[in-house]
Formats: sequence, C-alpha cells, structure tokens
Amino acid sequence: MNVPKWLDNVVFYEIYPQSFKDSNGDGIGDFNGIIEKLDYIKDLGCTAIWMNPCFKSPFGDAGYDVSDYLETAPRYGTNDDLKRLFDEVHKRDMHILLDLVPGHTSVEHPWFKQSIKAERNEFTDRYVWTDSIWESPEGMGCIRGISDRDGSCAVNFFSHQPALNYGFYKPNPDKKWQHSTDSEGARATLEAMKDVMRFWLNAGCDGFRVDMAGSLVKNDEDGKGTVKLWQNVREFLDKEFPNAAMVSEWGEPDKSLQGGFHMDFLLHFGPSHYNDLFRCENPFFGGEGDVSEFVRKYVENYEKSEKKGLICIPSGNHDMDRLSRNIHGDNLKIAFAFLLSMPGAPFIYYGDEIGMRYVEGLTSVEGGYGRTGSRSPMQWDNSSNAGFSSAPAEKLYIAQDVSPDRPTVKNQKADENSLYNEIKRLIKIRQTHTALNNRSEIEFVYAEKNVYPLAYVRKSENEKILVIINPSSETVSFESKLALKETVYSFGETAKSDGKKIVASPYSAGFYTI
Repeated sequence: MNVPKWLDNVVFYEIYPQSFKDSNGDGIGDFNGIIEKLDYIKDLGCTAIWMNPCFKSPFGDAGYDVSDYLETAPRYGTNDDLKRLFDEVHKRDMHILLDLVPGHTSVEHPWFKQSIKAERNEFTDRYVWTDSIWESPEGMGCIRGISDRDGSCAVNFFSHQPALNYGFYKPNPDKKWQHSTDSEGARATLEAMKDVMRFWLNAGCDGFRVDMAGSLVKNDEDGKGTVKLWQNVREFLDKEFPNAAMVSEWGEPDKSLQGGFHMDFLLHFGPSHYNDLFRCENPFFGGEGDVSEFVRKYVENYEKSEKKGLICIPSGNHDMDRLSRNIHGDNLKIAFAFLLSMPGAPFIYYGDEIGMRYVEGLTSVEGGYGRTGSRSPMQWDNSSNAGFSSAPAEKLYIAQDVSPDRPTVKNQKADENSLYNEIKRLIKIRQTHTALNNRSEIEFVYAEKNVYPLAYVRKSENEKILVIINPSSETVSFESKLALKETVYSFGETAKSDGKKIVASPYSAGFYTI
C-alpha cells in the first residue's frame, strides 16, 4: 500500500460547507465562500481539508442522504465550482478530502427509485431488502409499504436512508434475501462505489473520509467481511490512484488499517473513552476527570495497529458537542496542547480554533437534532451575521450565537493571548519537530486513575520530547528520573524536575526535550 508522503505531517481542518462562508447572500455557505477563506486556513497552519458531504441531496441528514454521488448540491455550486476549489487548494500546496457516504443513499436516489419497482431490474439488489413486507431486517430499522415491491428495505440510521447491499458475511440460509458478499448484487454495489471514487479522484480531490466505514457488510461481527471489502478497494486504488488518501470513520484502527485505510478516527461513541477527555459530566480537560481508561484503550489500539501512529483524535466534528461546551478558558488551550502533540493527524473542526460555542436551544435543522448547536455559521468578524453572510439573519441556514461577546476570527487574531494564536503556535511547533510528527512514536509515562497530570514521550530517530499536561487547579507531581532539557513549548509555568520527580503547575502544558 502506498502512503502519501503529505500525510506524515498533515493537520486537517474540517469544513461543514453550509456553515462556513456564504458568498452569494442566500444564507448558506458554498464552494466560492470556502475559496475566499483558503488563505485563512493555510495561515492557521492547516495543510489539508476534510469537507462534509457536498453532493446533491434532499438534506434530510445534512447531505449524508445522497441523491446523486456525481453531482454537487446546487446550493454549494456546480461541479466546475468544486473542481475550482480543488485547484485553489492545490495552488496553496494543500490537500482536500471529500466525505464519501458508501453505506446508504437518500430515498430520492435513482438507484432506490429503480430498486423499489416490482419488476426485477439491475438495481433490485442494490439495497438490503427482505422478501416479505411483514419481515423486518433483524436489528435494523426499515422502509416498507411505499411501493408495489414486496419486502422491507433496511435503513442505516434515519428512516429515509436505505442501506446499500454489500452482502452478509454470514448469511442465514433460511433467509434467502441475505445475499453473500460475492453475490452479483453485492459486487455491483461495490463496483458502483468505486466508480464514484474514480469520478472525483479524476476531478482532482485527494481522497476521502469515509462515513461509517466499518458498517458496510452485514452480519459481520468481527469485521472480517468489511475488512476484505476495503482490501478490494485498496487494490483498486493502488492500481489507479496510488496517492489517494483514505481516512475511516471506524474507531477500530486494527481493522481499518488492515483494510487499507491510512488513518482512522477515534469516535465519540464506542469503546475509545474519547468522551472521558472532552464531553462528559467531569471531563479530564475540565480539571476533575480521569484519563486512565482512555490511555489504556489507546495503548491497546496502538499496539494492535503496530504502533503506526495513525489514530486520529479530532477536536470535534459535526456530530459532537462543541469542545467549548464542557471545557472553558485556559483549559481549551491545554486541550489543544494535547490534541496537537499526539500521534495521528490532528483534525480541527471549523470554529473550534476560536472557541465557538455550542448554540443552545435550537430547533433541529436538516436532521441535526441535538447536533444542530454545533453546526452554527462561522464567526469571522463583527459585521452583520459575524461576516458569514449578507442575508437577513432570519434566512441563515442555522441561527448564530448572538451573544455580544461571541468569539470571532478578527478579535482572536488581534489578541496575542487568544486561543487562535495559541493553536497557530502549537501547529507550527508540531510541524517543526520530528518527534511530534504524525507517525512518530508515543510512550505514556504517567496516566494514573483519577489523578493528574498526563505525561507521555514522543520520539523520532533524532529527538525525544516529554509532554506534560495538567488542566487541574492543583500543583501535581509524578516520580521520574527524566531530565528536562530545552523547553519547546509551555503554557502556564514550566515544569520542574529534581531528578526524582517532576512537578507541574496548575493549568499548565509543556513540551520538553529529554
């Protein structure tokens, strides 16, 4: 498997296109708005973009319900506009991943409209259908009673997202509708998705972040069928697009990397304990939480993935509460000191770099529900709608934070002690020290239950850096014979060492050569 060299030191910026920058005054962000702000992203220090779905869609789930994989949503612009975005990204020596949604489509997709017909056609088996309207797929929701076709169609999440058929790893012989992974229908679905990837890679995108990558093959408890499916995709990519980057939303790096992905996300659901750090009643970065279970699980995954350092820990994303909902003040800076000193590619969710807040009490927009408050328009300056759009405020895609003290890019740039400037500084340090590169190793030095600090060593062939993180209000220490040499980075007071123990001040983070 070819690994694109640019992934070694990449820092991603996630763009939710409808909420980033509106260039034509309709209240919704668009491709031209993103192009306007590419220099901002590059100046922050980010070297690549992950953009959420931008394809044609009825937007029942913010674009994760695709109705045409090969055509952009008109509200964002045309296919040519998207290609121009690719070109502008590349002119700045940056890269861009599109969001691929291979597990389901919208009910408005032409494939589904053909699949619901009673007479057999080439799309009859494109989705997971039971043989009887009275039978639901076990463990899944379903669509039924909307056509003359007898049967119920499985859905992956919302009731308007029919599940595409990649087969069942262990088909039940008593259920003839459970096709094997090498059945004609399952193979046709996979080839159709390769065609989608082929289309956009030829158009100029640099790869994909893949939605729900571990869920494609059904009855696949150990993931073996899905791993094999992605190995098939990897073979195709190695042959035709060897430099295409692939990042999975899977949460099990031992499986995703085996399947041929270059990187995997730690997810806010599942066994990672990611939420212990940022999003729970007492998060670690809130100053009164526990990091030990997160570290235990991280090390387990790190060992399983052969210490390749490809586990990505995002600041947040469109599915999570904003980082600032549970973490405040200086602890946001300390959280980013952690995020930007861990292995794997960092992912910064748009607006997290200025501490944008979760907007409380919003009515659901396009399937957002509790996630809607994390999807509000970017806050650029102090002009109308915080510089996001010239539309009347009531026409904005999602209502903005209306607080008089809402953070903006303009204000944060002007304040040398702002979160924005701290993150910019951290990214620069990360990219100039080999020990902090995405693939450099990590060894945890101190991560005990219900106590602070967190300490770990990052190391490359020619450099070792000890990272000490203390978001608590107490002076803390741990036994260590490590000698602190040069201070590479510090927030708050620098740590002290007497050759037997290291002492870390309250609300501090530091990187030290050893």
